Amino acid sequence: MDRQRGFTLLELLVAIAIVAVLTGSAIPAFGEMRRNAARTREVNQFVQGVHLARGEAMKRNGVVSLCPSRDGQWCAADGTPWNDGWILFVNGDGDSPAARDMGERLLHVYPAWREGHVVANRATLSFRAFGQSGVTATFAFCDDRGSAAARAVIISQTGRPRVSARSSSGTPLTCS
Repeated sequence: MDRQRGFTLLELLVAIAIVAVLTGSAIPAFGEMRRNAARTREVNQFVQGVHLARGEAMKRNGVVSLCPSRDGQWCAADGTPWNDGWILFVNGDGDSPAARDMGERLLHVYPAWREGHVVANRATLSFRAFGQSGVTATFAFCDDRGSAAARAVIISQTGRPRVSARSSSGTPLTCS
């Protein structure tokens, strides 16, 4: 008995149609997953920077600051947004707002986030050996999806960060 093996043209077209439908429905989900991952990476880097600044301030018994920076070397004093990148440095003179001066050690450089923007209520952050400078801060990480997909890093008066989908008062985040 001689059996034929393989697929008919109709079976092959049906299989291709099923793959096309499944792929078409999965692509938007992958885009959403990619944007979530990019936002999460930026939020986690910022939280890591805050923890590093707090720890270094305690270790050095001094002031350690974070500020936005376009060049990865100096604080940008012209209202540069945090998503253009930021630096972490030992703020030897403890100036406020923080500005990196010659001789102040650069501890870490954080690259720009091109897929979104950061809305912040602080131009710089400074941490001292026993807590922050006594001000709270909120940094909203937003992308093209707006407030509904935004995440905030909320920093308490003691300098402890937490991540939230809402503002510190419980209201929706603002991305403008």
